[in-house]
Amino acid sequence: MKKIEFVVEVTNTGYSAYATDFMVYTVGANMEELRSNILEAINLHFEDQGRIISQPDIKITLDLPQFFEFYNVINASALCKRIKMNQSLLAQYISGHKKPSPAQLDRILNGIRQVGRELAEINIISSKKYSKQ
Repeated sequence: MKKIEFVVEVTNTGYSAYATDFMVYTVGANMEELRSNILEAINLHFEDQGRIISQPDIKITLDLPQFFEFYNVINASALCKRIKMNQSLLAQYISGHKKPSPAQLDRILNGIRQVGRELAEINIISSKKYSKQ
């Protein structure tokens, strides 16, 4: 089954989202609340059909500036080094002064996803050297 895409936009009070293929809109103060509200809204939309939508059925789409605003924990400079992209070029994409080509967007997204996969596989332990006894 095709995922249901929601485009997310930053607002003065949080986030809003709309489905690209259905008349479904919702808002949330933060991304966690927004995701919950998206599920509730889309399930209300399909209630008469008896169709139940779950989180894996949803695709969240942010534009590049919104992505870096929301996930500001990602260091754009370090990402540039990783994907071998000019830092000022990415800064222009993030600020909206330039629009990346589809190939550049894929390059950026692939780099972000690679970091995500690596982080998902990491375990952290307390170093005996620094732990209190």
